[in-house]
Amino acid sequence: MVTHIPLLRTLTGIAAIFLYAGHSRAQAQAQAPAHVHSSLEVIDVGTGKRTVVYSEATLLESPNWSKDGRYLLFNKKGRLYRYWLNDRVTDELPFDSTLQANNDHGFSPDGSQLAVSSGANGSHVFTAPAEGGPLQQLTRQSPSYWHSWSPDGSTLAFVGLRNGDFDIYTVPAGGGPEKRLTREKGLDDGPDYAPDGQHIYFNSYRTGRMQIWRMKADGSDPEQLTDDRYANWFPHPSPNGKLVVFLSFMDDQQQEHPFGKNVQLRLLDIVSQTVRDLTPVFFGGQGTINVPSWSPDGRRLAFVSYRIP
Repeated sequence: MVTHIPLLRTLTGIAAIFLYAGHSRAQAQAQAPAHVHSSLEVIDVGTGKRTVVYSEATLLESPNWSKDGRYLLFNKKGRLYRYWLNDRVTDELPFDSTLQANNDHGFSPDGSQLAVSSGANGSHVFTAPAEGGPLQQLTRQSPSYWHSWSPDGSTLAFVGLRNGDFDIYTVPAGGGPEKRLTREKGLDDGPDYAPDGQHIYFNSYRTGRMQIWRMKADGSDPEQLTDDRYANWFPHPSPNGKLVVFLSFMDDQQQEHPFGKNVQLRLLDIVSQTVRDLTPVFFGGQGTINVPSWSPDGRRLAFVSYRIP
């Protein structure tokens, strides 16, 4: 059964081609020009004030806020780095040379572990200590791209290409068989658990336009949450579950989320079923906000914007 929530009211008005190019995460570095400039930004959700906390003349992607709020985790050139907010310094997490991280990574609910998608010839989902260390492979088939950890820490949600279609799957955090949650034709992506663990938010092209959906954690009762002219990707619920931030491409990108496009961050209010713009249009896309990036207190978000000097 599919439930369609009524049309949400909006409050304020290059790359190689791959099969389902939206999942060319391993090629993100190739998509971006060599002279790209990245700004790691923090935005206050209440006021809309944006602050550039760190910038670098290379491709930075997908910040996660640490569970203690002290640093932002991001990826650069296949490695994982921390930006320490008070000290304003960066350091690289100590992983061996086998790590080739793309922009899908994040923390376990207790902050003790990381999930990361890695692989040069086909991405797999791994877990590792949050301070760096040995990688434990969880997925048996590739490509697989991590997106979320269940609030109780037992399960990871990811996107996998199986039988010619990208769908949403789960796998036990300690290892085990994967479970398929979506079966509709068209790309399903970006699964992120609600804080109470009852639902998974995701984006789907099943209607012919990329929109935000949610389903129960077992994959049942999918419901469409947005229905507008934008291409909407990567929904991330706030820590209190009342808001969902997502990335909107101003133009239809089919089943892709490429680098270097005009985008906005937008907020969905779950109670009122309204959407508002969080940012003006900026230069971003792939790598801006692929993974959960709310601050622990739910007052701020981290994301990456880009410019070509």
